[in-house]
Amino acid sequence: MMDATTSNGVLHPYWPRDLLIPTYVANDRSMSEILVFLFSVSGVFLLVTWLISGQKGASGRLSTLRRLAVCWFAVCGFIHGIIEGWFSLYYEVIPGDQSFLSQLWKEYSKGDSRYVIADNFTVCMETVTAWLWGPFSFWAVFAFLTNKPYRFVLQLIISLGQLYGAVLYFFTEHRDGYAHSELGHPIYFWFYFVFMNALWIGIPFVLIVDSWKQLTAAQTNSDNTKSNKSKRN
Repeated sequence: MMDATTSNGVLHPYWPRDLLIPTYVANDRSMSEILVFLFSVSGVFLLVTWLISGQKGASGRLSTLRRLAVCWFAVCGFIHGIIEGWFSLYYEVIPGDQSFLSQLWKEYSKGDSRYVIADNFTVCMETVTAWLWGPFSFWAVFAFLTNKPYRFVLQLIISLGQLYGAVLYFFTEHRDGYAHSELGHPIYFWFYFVFMNALWIGIPFVLIVDSWKQLTAAQTNSDNTKSNKSKRN
């Protein structure tokens, strides 16, 4: 991707090409450094949670699929709470800031420049995600590891919030004609914009269905218990 010179003379790699970002400073970290950090730390969260979730608790060992779901929430806690939390706090200075997480957001913005211009929707959406779904995700990890009775309620709430946010994220950009990325670019559009965000549609949808089944079964059991008690009385 070639840098574009806007009318104010500032070079930047973002779309649309005439975007004004007067405070922009180019990253001094490479794409590979940033992606290795992101996936390495996510991998550590996943591995540690996988090992912890394999321990036998009071209710026995979690199934493989349940352990994967718990690992998902651990990674979500990191990404929502730390990565997106950084954006929610520092979105105004990110274009000119050279802190590592700011550079991460400047790199990601090559796939969606709404982040580097602090678009109202992205600021509001990421703030809600960071300060609600981040802590809630870590809470869900704790709830499943300790077999709390509300664990599937948490799973349902978090997953609905993630799914709703991701749908709005794609739909608002669709209505803008995909103007904030190089449409069709294999990395910036398909990997950064599409794939990395589609995860928060596919996986939450599966977990919503799972929560529906679990809560329905629990309610059915509760109803049957009440019915049997009424018959005995």
